[in-house]
Amino acid sequence: MELVRVTEAAALSSARWMGRGKKNEADDAATTAMRKVFDTVPMRGTVVIGEGEMDEAPMLYIGEKLGTGYGPRVDVAVDPLEGTNIVASGGWNALSVIAVADHGCLLHAPDMYMNKIAVGPEAVGQIDINAPVIDNLKAVAKAKNKDIEDVVAIVLNRPRHEKLIAEIREAGARIKLISDGDVAAAINTAFDFTGVDILFGIGGAPEGVLAAVALKCLGGEIQGKLMPQNEEEIERCKKMGLDVNKTLYMDDLVKGDDAIFAATGVTDGELLRGVQFKGAYGSTHSL
Repeated sequence: MELVRVTEAAALSSARWMGRGKKNEADDAATTAMRKVFDTVPMRGTVVIGEGEMDEAPMLYIGEKLGTGYGPRVDVAVDPLEGTNIVASGGWNALSVIAVADHGCLLHAPDMYMNKIAVGPEAVGQIDINAPVIDNLKAVAKAKNKDIEDVVAIVLNRPRHEKLIAEIREAGARIKLISDGDVAAAINTAFDFTGVDILFGIGGAPEGVLAAVALKCLGGEIQGKLMPQNEEEIERCKKMGLDVNKTLYMDDLVKGDDAIFAATGVTDGELLRGVQFKGAYGSTHSL
């Protein structure tokens, strides 16, 4: 419950900026609130993957120490506000998200792009990020006892995904395009009522690790491949002992089963309601 208090604080602070067109202010509010509450949690935490670097305060940077300094030694993956643009525009599915696991159990990687494929429990073991899109769609359709025309893929609406989107449509499947928020999108694959069967595409590596912890808790699956954009990112990966050509499976992203995921809705979504303010009080919805 202490970790949920961390995401609740971040959600409550950032939600005040909902629809006001100021994504940086919303992000700063979430980060400041999250850091403050983290300081009360009895643990020796280290951010191993996140959206900030050491020279980018006030972001929670990779290598930052969190917690009271007493208690279990743990790895932390964090996104104080997943969906800054969503909050700024008053859209759907903005979350405050953290994942915690025993020391050495979360992927330690730079803030960079990652190609991902994710599914819920029914299709575990049926996907392959290195296989053609149509093969993965057919595998998910078979696993879920659907026609391929009834399979819904969720994809970030980005120019880099034009070819991917065309391949999904050519295969006969349907697509739900989203502006931001691929942690929520990956989680949605684990719940039938969301209407989403599979996630494809390139997003942030921190979001990939966060989604991996969530899906491990929910019985789903995600695979990833790091996508360095320049020589500097390749060198940073090498310094961290990472092979940029390696396919990252669940146990590469989060080892073992002793991990905790917490998320609080900032704006309304399929899974979580957003923060509701009533005078001086606010109500939250978390998992």
